[in-house]
Amino acid sequence: MSKMLEGKPSPKFELPCTSNLNVSDQAMKGKKYVLFFYPKDNTPG
Repeated sequence: MSKMLEGKPSPKFELPCTSNLNVSDQAMKGKKYVLFFYPKDNTPG
């Protein structure tokens, strides 16, 4: 398991969101947010 990187800069990203728009690291610049990754659904872990 990797260490949490709390307070560290996030990697560059652009992800789809539920409003059919994308959210990116640039759009979140200057805001606090949590970037969370989880395993594929219905898999152990």
